[in-house]
Amino acid sequence: MYKKEKKGWLKHLDFMVLDLAVFQICYIAAYWILRGVSNPYRIVLYRYQGIVYFLCQLIVVLFSESYKNVLRRGPAAELICTFRYIASVELLNLVYLFSVHQIYLISRLLTGITAVLFFFVSFFVRQANKKRILRTRKDQKGQRSLMVFTSSHLVEEVIGNLSDNSFHDYFISGIILMDQATSEKRELHGIPVLGRGENILFYIGRNWVDEVFLYQPDNLPYPTELVDTLLGMGITVHYCISALNEDRWGVQEVEKIGNYKVLTNSLRIVSIRELALKRAIDIAGAIVGCILTGIIFIFIAPIIYKQSPGPIFFSQERIGKNGKKFRMYKFRSMYMDAEERKKALMDQNRVSSGMMFKMEDDPRIIGSEKKDRKGRPAGIGNFIRRTSLDEFPQFWNVLKGDMSLVGTRPPTVDEWEKYDLHHRVRMSIKPGITGLWQISGRSEITDFEEVVRLDREYIQSWSPELDLQIILKTVSVVLRGDGAK
Repeated sequence: MYKKEKKGWLKHLDFMVLDLAVFQICYIAAYWILRGVSNPYRIVLYRYQGIVYFLCQLIVVLFSESYKNVLRRGPAAELICTFRYIASVELLNLVYLFSVHQIYLISRLLTGITAVLFFFVSFFVRQANKKRILRTRKDQKGQRSLMVFTSSHLVEEVIGNLSDNSFHDYFISGIILMDQATSEKRELHGIPVLGRGENILFYIGRNWVDEVFLYQPDNLPYPTELVDTLLGMGITVHYCISALNEDRWGVQEVEKIGNYKVLTNSLRIVSIRELALKRAIDIAGAIVGCILTGIIFIFIAPIIYKQSPGPIFFSQERIGKNGKKFRMYKFRSMYMDAEERKKALMDQNRVSSGMMFKMEDDPRIIGSEKKDRKGRPAGIGNFIRRTSLDEFPQFWNVLKGDMSLVGTRPPTVDEWEKYDLHHRVRMSIKPGITGLWQISGRSEITDFEEVVRLDREYIQSWSPELDLQIILKTVSVVLRGDGAK
């Protein structure tokens, strides 16, 4: 019988409990600093605030990876993680206080002091707990006996990778060389070494062996008979597939498809809770965006219709996640015959590859024939494109689930059909209203390969924090009009 290692926040339950306790202690200490030594929980308002803090911490733990690799994090990384933790808790707390109209009832100074105290106290408590755990594990030999099966030219690498027992509770009790009948060395780093022909099953049967670790070259066949015998002896077998250690394959997970167990590779694998958090942010942002779209419509719709009679909204078939087609909506900023006129203007495309269409002083834009004092187009179409107002109807696409607030820009069908194989990576996620490419230059970037590089970088490094950074920077970029055409 094998006890599977804990995953997620349960793996570091001790850190979670310590943070919950430390936060309440800091909350009480902040109250004492401001109001003197007394029990804050006897006051209904502050008792509820303590409960809200507790619930906010639980939400942060459940929907983030606050304790991922906590034992391996150095002091600098721990400072950053502690800051993110307290910032997330306080942000949730502020959202709650605003929603229940209690923002002015709770002392802001109390909130600030609590946050500062927690930041420092939690950091030192986490560091002390890590030292305690690592010291305890180093003093212990390990609770599980692990026998290693490998080849002579891999043995040093394997033992080196398995020897750090700071984060595990096993010890290596023996080594079996699968490519040698008899081992030339009887011992390696103090560990007994045997060859495959030295009656290894008898050796295992007469010694303390809880588990076996199998790692062998790809040119050796899978030892089916050996594994069956070991399992028949009640020994747990870990078989390491070499592909698992190939960085070029990206992120990997072991899953089940139908009745088959498979090794799944992807540029980025996210958890259900991360996807749920991203979708929740999308819905909240889309609701606000749709309200703003209605307000904007009241002001710009009459002007658009007056200068170019026809629909106020422009819809076009675009390519979504993994090639799925959908209709994307915008405020119409071009004349009704824009698509037909595009063919005649292709020789003026600033993107030489033809993968996107961008041109200076596009005559298809409504009112572009009107110029300002500097000779720049000054029509209503130019205005709504420069201020990105034309993008607001896409919040409806986000609400429907066709798009996300942050992602990669969806190509048109004709652009999609020109893609090389490596360009397709852009659409391995939901397209977004904004993205890393948009905040890195928008229309100033005319090299499509650079666009693909930025989109791939976003996909591989995605996190809720990165989305938040991109959203905030997008607002700044749009307000300044950087790179807009």
